[in-house]
Amino acid sequence: MTSLLAVLGGLLLVAGASFLLLGGLGLVRMPDVYNRIQAGTKATTLGTLLTLAGVACLHPGWTMKLLLIGLFLLFTNPLSSQVLARAAHRSKVAPTAATEVDLLDETKGDGA
Repeated sequence: MTSLLAVLGGLLLVAGASFLLLGGLGLVRMPDVYNRIQAGTKATTLGTLLTLAGVACLHPGWTMKLLLIGLFLLFTNPLSSQVLARAAHRSKVAPTAATEVDLLDETKGDGA
């Protein structure tokens, strides 16, 4: 049983590190700040949760602490990305030319 948890923990750590690497790559490759926020938040949230799950498999005594860290991460990461995107929009940071819909633009609303 211990070796099974060690293998599962190692696989989860590799998967988490891979998502974190892809999130970092997304920060470099995305065309504007809004896409960078999206790529960074989604990939790093999943990568960190997988890493925490891997550590929980390797150190079962830490599971409750790691679960609380994961819950805190799930609550704060999406909120912080939304606040960053809203602040960038209010600072008039221009999106890429490929952006077709701007749901935060109040001047282009439907009048409702």
